[in-house]
Amino acid sequence: MEELLFQEFEEVSAKQWKQKIQYDLKGADYNEKLITHTLHEIDIKPFYTQEDVTEKLQIKNPSNWNICEKVFVTSESEAAKKAISKFSKGGEAIWFQIPNTEIDLKKLFENLPEGKLYYLECNFLDAAYLKSFNIFLREKNFRIHVLLDIVGNLARSGNFFYNLKDDHSELEKIVRDLDSFETVIGINTAFYHNAGATIPQQLAYAMCHFSEYANHFPEEKDLKFTYKLATGSDYFMEIAKIRALRWLHRSLAQEFQLNETCHVLAESAKRNKTLYDYNVNLLRTTTESMSAILGGADSICNSPYDAIYHKDNEFGDRIARNQLLVMRHEGYFGKVGNAAAGSYYIESLTKQLAEKALEIFKDIESGGGMLKQLNDGAIQKKIKESAKQQQKKFDEGELVLIGTNKYENAQDRMKDDLELYPFLKKKPRKTLIEPVLERRLSEAYEKERLAAEEESIKTENNE
Repeated sequence: MEELLFQEFEEVSAKQWKQKIQYDLKGADYNEKLITHTLHEIDIKPFYTQEDVTEKLQIKNPSNWNICEKVFVTSESEAAKKAISKFSKGGEAIWFQIPNTEIDLKKLFENLPEGKLYYLECNFLDAAYLKSFNIFLREKNFRIHVLLDIVGNLARSGNFFYNLKDDHSELEKIVRDLDSFETVIGINTAFYHNAGATIPQQLAYAMCHFSEYANHFPEEKDLKFTYKLATGSDYFMEIAKIRALRWLHRSLAQEFQLNETCHVLAESAKRNKTLYDYNVNLLRTTTESMSAILGGADSICNSPYDAIYHKDNEFGDRIARNQLLVMRHEGYFGKVGNAAAGSYYIESLTKQLAEKALEIFKDIESGGGMLKQLNDGAIQKKIKESAKQQQKKFDEGELVLIGTNKYENAQDRMKDDLELYPFLKKKPRKTLIEPVLERRLSEAYEKERLAAEEESIKTENNE
């Protein structure tokens, strides 16, 4: 008769584990010593058992994930050449960023390989422009997701593309006419993360965007959505975030009788990236990509370690791509489609994040919805509050960025290496609402170090 491993051992309940731990603590307070209170308003326990998973969420993750790379298009021929080169080196999806309508999409795609996955992110809203490209695609076999989010554009920039009525009118034409694309609405939550929103807030705002579109297109039962999100260094939380997003989408889609499947495009967060000791960014993007893989993203765009201060360069792109290639081919991260399923800890985190996000979502909906809350400044206020808490922890050294606010290299010099301005740019302009601004945690600290560098150089020159 076959015997199961460890069946001779008696099961131990969560209560028994806790009693043993409290005994070993010798009178010290269990909650104070071993419970971690996070900024996401979720407490992390020292251990998890089957008792913590009373209800297993039904989450369908993709069986495969794609290595995605960005290409900013200034020239159709050069962008196509870059894309083909990236495919030949292991890339599997290309994220084209289109700055204006002068870019000819038909010319861009005429020599690109069919059957591959592409994302189109336009810095404008033009139904006729995309409709012309849609006609071109009908004779082709491209898999294309258009990343359009008029609600996200309003929140991020402070303005509509045109105005509320015209933006919706253009989007209606796009949804109605663009049958050659896999998805045309790409809900953007990445900038919420980079602005300092908590994970439940990011998830809630994603669902609020979804609700705005679902209410506007009640008859479009086959309408599909892509979610663009950022993954940070909070490893297990970020795994649970993507899983919670899929569950939340499925739950709301059922209520609206819309398509329950969604597509997830994950990219490395900007918020925790550093200018000094920049090589540490390699380690950060590695864990972030791992979270995205284990969480179940469809495509993962890994940012180069020097992206915040260097212009696009082949070396940085190659390293970023190779990080994902190593994970797939040497780390075997491409062998299992839903590796996180069944983990008591991750299952518990997923449920808690989803429930917390639902609470925030319901509050926003009862308060008039996302557009009204943005117009009133309520969303911006909440994000600024959570960002302020994060910044305080960073400034006090409780939230650590290695090489920046702990174990920093005092001899590190960056002033002469800056090709891009690495800090938040503020351009005075009139906006309809207060925009949600992305800001890295270490910006103020780095400005002080750069100023100190300048003073040091002046002193040396005077001597």
